[in-house]
Amino acid sequence: MTFYSNTTKFTNPCTFILLGIPGLEAAHVWISIPFCAMYAIDILGNFSILFIVKRKPSLHVPMYYFLCMLAVTDLVLSTSTLPKMLSIFWFNSREIDFSACLAQMYFLRCSSSGIFVAMAVDRYVAICYPLRHSTILTNHMVVKIGLAVVLRGSMLALPYPFLARHWPYCRTNIIPHTHCEHMEVVKLACADIRVSSYYGLFVLLCRIGLDVFFIALSYTQILRAIFSLPTKDARLKTLGTCGSHLCVILAFYIPTLFSSLTSRFGHNLPLHFHIFIANVYLLVPPMLNPIIYGVRTKQIRDRLLRLFTHKET
Repeated sequence: MTFYSNTTKFTNPCTFILLGIPGLEAAHVWISIPFCAMYAIDILGNFSILFIVKRKPSLHVPMYYFLCMLAVTDLVLSTSTLPKMLSIFWFNSREIDFSACLAQMYFLRCSSSGIFVAMAVDRYVAICYPLRHSTILTNHMVVKIGLAVVLRGSMLALPYPFLARHWPYCRTNIIPHTHCEHMEVVKLACADIRVSSYYGLFVLLCRIGLDVFFIALSYTQILRAIFSLPTKDARLKTLGTCGSHLCVILAFYIPTLFSSLTSRFGHNLPLHFHIFIANVYLLVPPMLNPIIYGVRTKQIRDRLLRLFTHKET
């Protein structure tokens, strides 16, 4: 394994060196245990969601199509980083090819939060226009929304690796992190990286700001419709159909916002704290989403019980 010192001069690094969690190298194996467990739950849970929705025709409706999109997004988000992270913890395999590093950076940024907006629109139509739900959100419309979500995430993420590839690197190729986090990579460049920094902040405000605005707008209309229902039981039952979506929104946005803000403004916090927060964003939402929908959604819960108890459907 080749390491470069802080004085090494190079402009086109072939590889970067990921340190994992600096200062806690002796505990890497122990840290890997909860990380591996969360990743296993993520893989098992999200593939179970995809399998159940595919096998059960009654779930071939917009709500579950969007849930499948969320499951794929979660799998991409965690799988782009966790295998390499575990290889660092278990085998001290720290080298990562420069192109692979940029690809990892792209897929991390490509995972779009727009799917939560699509799910909010589905709940809005289902509650505010229940008799027209199937005519408004047709399969063709769901495909269009899905493509829009994918294209938005892909296009917004494209400048990250493009800019990072064109910076000159002449300090070091050592990244004190578990994965190729955008700012940790570009900070190694010996150039003015304000374009990358400002673009990252713009995307953060654009994605989170706009998405939260549209989600809040949808739920304002949903709550107005719910509180206009005649009975308390009807209001609670209708509100319950939004519970899973609200939980996954909180599970995604709270770690994302906290991670982004601490990485930019928490300069006095220990480095290992920054890394743990960044990994919480990568691990916790993909693990929690299938659990939330599995526990709160009767159709998925019943199907999971049949699946794991080997009962016939």
